[in-house]
Amino acid sequence: MDFLYHLGLFLAEAIIIVIAVGAIILMVVAASLKKRHKSSGLSVENLSEHFQQMNDRLKAELLSKPESKAFYKAQKAELKKQKKHPAEPKSKLFVIDFKGSIDAKEVRSLRQEVTSVLAVASPSDEVLIRLESGGGMVHGYGLAASQLARIRQAEIPLTVAVDKVAASGGYMMACIANKIISAPFAIVGSIGVVAQLPNFHKLLKKNDIDYEQITAGKYKRTLTVFGENTEEGREKFREELEDTHHLFKDFVSHYRPQIDIENVATGEHWFGTQAQDKGLVDAISTSDDYLMQRYKSCDVIQIRYETKKKLTEKLGHSVSVGIEQAIAKLIQKGNWSWLR
Repeated sequence: MDFLYHLGLFLAEAIIIVIAVGAIILMVVAASLKKRHKSSGLSVENLSEHFQQMNDRLKAELLSKPESKAFYKAQKAELKKQKKHPAEPKSKLFVIDFKGSIDAKEVRSLRQEVTSVLAVASPSDEVLIRLESGGGMVHGYGLAASQLARIRQAEIPLTVAVDKVAASGGYMMACIANKIISAPFAIVGSIGVVAQLPNFHKLLKKNDIDYEQITAGKYKRTLTVFGENTEEGREKFREELEDTHHLFKDFVSHYRPQIDIENVATGEHWFGTQAQDKGLVDAISTSDDYLMQRYKSCDVIQIRYETKKKLTEKLGHSVSVGIEQAIAKLIQKGNWSWLR
């Protein structure tokens, strides 16, 4: 009887867990279906109004009640005055965020954002790219850089702000700007090319496993993961890397001719203040400081193109956030020996 009691208790707990997990999945699916009719689209936010509202609220909170009432009354009167006598239109500062991954898949949104800005912007306006990327695949970042080049070609001033990192492909994008600003300890540079791959040929040979690769074209494959690599193949691969590096250097030199390219194209990276000395950036500042300096003199407009995520992507994001939160809690408790 005791065995049956514990068995029943175990089954009851298992059923409750299954029901709970099923309920969560159903909730996610329902939310996804509810938003199914919503397509990807452009999000526009007036950051100037946002900053002004924050400032006004803080000022009001620091005043006494009578002073606060008088402050808001004066604000309302000023708004009425502006409606009757509108001020001259201000120039616009369009803000676009780019946080790049290894394959630069974020270029899907970037191309839409740039196209939207170019449809309405004029040379009296400006575009600010808040860039964060450690680089990645050449073709992906080549396309991302080409999107920023469209802004330069339209003769619209382009500023890139680097708060954390713009290295390798990230700097390929940044160098296109008319002006680059960087936080003091942001990582900048890494003008170089790297490729690496494992080779399991010896392991396969040890276990009497044959691997065949058939190609048409002498250099269709230079290095392989499973086959036996030759010195000729390695040399050709190095040649291809050097060609890519030369293209990278020529690209940077085209947009920033003041740089001593041979001195900085060593694959090294530098912190913001060091990068300024080498001409890789123009000024030391954060994007926050830059926006606070500009929001009163121009309309700061943030542009964001949001792509529709699949259910699997949403679930993956939720799991990722959960893991990050769990790690943060462990670190806060000091229980991080598992990281060693």
